Amino acid sequence: MLFVTLLFTSCRLQSDDSNRTDLSPSLAGAWKEKLQFQTGAFGEIKDLEFMYVFNAGGTMTESSNYDAAPPVPPAYGVWKHVDGNEYEAKYEFYITRIPSPAESKSSSGGWLPGGHGVLKEKITLSPDGNSFTSTILYEGFDQSGKPMPGAGEGKGQGIRLQF
Repeated sequence: MLFVTLLFTSCRLQSDDSNRTDLSPSLAGAWKEKLQFQTGAFGEIKDLEFMYVFNAGGTMTESSNYDAAPPVPPAYGVWKHVDGNEYEAKYEFYITRIPSPAESKSSSGGWLPGGHGVLKEKITLSPDGNSFTSTILYEGFDQSGKPMPGAGEGKGQGIRLQF
């Protein structure tokens, strides 16, 4: 009986809100955020928007209105509750690059791997749980994992998607 109890307990999913002791709203759900980077590679973009899904288990997916320029897949990551209405998220995406003329001749075409980007975001959820503010950090890494130029910081404002 003890073995079955331990097995059941160890197989239970860890909740993203496991350290929450209050009944305030959760970040779990679908969101749309407007961002403005003050520094770095994304600083020139004035209409950057992210769409998020924060899953109850602590995973997340992000996509932006610039995912096609150049083509990159969505970002995938994790999030956690820190304290009160404070959350943190860390997510990564692949960077693509235009192939050189030699690479174009020897490949099937399309964009090639160019590294990956890491975004770290600190999120403050509003008391009603329907909006948030955030600060975000971006770092880019080449194919060998070395930092690339263009790291930057920004701020965002998000709203929960709902009917």
